[in-house]
Amino acid sequence: MSGAMKIGIDFDNTIINYGNTFKKYAMEHFGMPAGIKTEKQSIRTWFWSLPNGNTPWTELQGIVYGEKILEATLFDGLDHFLRRCKDEQIAVSIISHKSEFAALGPKINLRDAAMKWLELNGFFDKSGYALSTTSVFFESTRYFKVMRIGTENCSVFIDDLQDVFEEPSFPATTRKILFSSDHSTINNVTVCPSWKQIEHLVFDIKQGNNQ
Repeated sequence: MSGAMKIGIDFDNTIINYGNTFKKYAMEHFGMPAGIKTEKQSIRTWFWSLPNGNTPWTELQGIVYGEKILEATLFDGLDHFLRRCKDEQIAVSIISHKSEFAALGPKINLRDAAMKWLELNGFFDKSGYALSTTSVFFESTRYFKVMRIGTENCSVFIDDLQDVFEEPSFPATTRKILFSSDHSTINNVTVCPSWKQIEHLVFDIKQGNNQ
């Protein structure tokens, strides 16, 4: 890697923490038992155990990512990371695979809802993180997301989904950071379970001239 560092970050479940909202509305709208763990993966597993369970699961995602998105919060540690990026003049792009509308559920523009959340959480404020709205990209497929990571020349990309890093066209020169508490099963991926650890890693890379 050469030149100025540029950070790319996924949106859903990497920047934005839906926390209890998946569980709350799974129970409220679909009768999920309270004993199911709060983690999105556990909730999805419960839905997928039902006959035709992918249909209500898809509907739940439309609810959480759309009309209820403003109940979501910023992940712990991300505020400090983004302010440090601003202070050290490191460019940040948000690059997400996000449909315009949910396949099921309320017909709310999911991209507009996400931009509203970013706006209300200070991403575009000079006193906040001072990102430009033109540095936010919502792509219609994972392939186009990976292409955008390349065209944005991201030195580092941070995502909660390993599948993104497994795309054959993922740029070879972009450092891969998986925001997860699970182990990675692919090479050249650094796993960090917290934004505090991501911050330490990213700025260690920067101080090493991005090597």
